[in-house]
Amino acid sequence: MRTSAEHTRRNGAGQWWALAGFAVAVLAAAVIGNLAASGAADQYANLDRPAWSPPSWLFGPVWTVLYVTIAVAAWLVWRRVGFGAALGAWAVQLVLNAAWTPLFFAGDRYGLAFAEIVLLWLAIGVTVLLFARANRVAAVLLLPYWAWVTFAAALNYSIWQLNS
Repeated sequence: MRTSAEHTRRNGAGQWWALAGFAVAVLAAAVIGNLAASGAADQYANLDRPAWSPPSWLFGPVWTVLYVTIAVAAWLVWRRVGFGAALGAWAVQLVLNAAWTPLFFAGDRYGLAFAEIVLLWLAIGVTVLLFARANRVAAVLLLPYWAWVTFAAALNYSIWQLNS
């Protein structure tokens, strides 16, 4: 027998409000990053960067797609198991995600940003593992995000080394 909360998570109009809530949470992380990154394109262009660094215009489209998948993945897990450890890990990684941009761009703290992105990478890994237990599709949706953060960590490290 399903509880009322389970029924709402799976079938009710509340599921769409929940999706909107996850989207708002992800949007908040994106806005924090965007506010901290004003002038980031110019700053990024003036940094010593490795030859394999992407152009600054690529970050916006990539993050837009990733943020959508991050929100949908959380929603899928919520629909399956509700709030719990998996979504707690999701919230932690989202806070770490929001914190990186101010450290890197607004603070010019490339070493500290690298340490923080390593924590973010680990938090995403924990989230993927917990999501896989609840909903495999949700875990798979986070894999491109984890891959991008892996790449971003390598880029962060290289920029830190080249500009210190």
